[in-house]
Amino acid sequence: MQRELANAPVEVVVANHCYGLFELAAVYLSQVPPLLPQARLSIDALACLVDGLKGRLGEAEGPLKDGLSQLQLAYVQIDAAQRAGAEVATSAGVNGASEAPASESPVSEAPAGTGGAPKGDGDPAPETPTSGTEAEPGE
Repeated sequence: MQRELANAPVEVVVANHCYGLFELAAVYLSQVPPLLPQARLSIDALACLVDGLKGRLGEAEGPLKDGLSQLQLAYVQIDAAQRAGAEVATSAGVNGASEAPASESPVSEAPAGTGGAPKGDGDPAPETPTSGTEAEPGE
């Protein structure tokens, strides 16, 4: 095993670990309900590797960047849907009627890498996975 590992190109080995983090994040996002804190850690770890090793991951770099962007966007969309659902449930509990289904959230989709902040609703931005270069909430 050690000999095989030593003979494998290091960028391939590191990329395989990145794919493992991608799969881990996808598993957490697909749970019912989604496990957002666990997904966020997995996405942040992947971002650290992909962004920190820019230009050094060989052929896997493009697909890893694309996959990271997809995960970040999915995280923002799921977080926004959960927040909208919680707001609807809260308003239904207060006045006995739902104002709008979660699918009609005023949150617009943000391109990956922009932090995914909702636009136009005045609510604080959902906590999104970062690439390690952005300040965490509360810093």
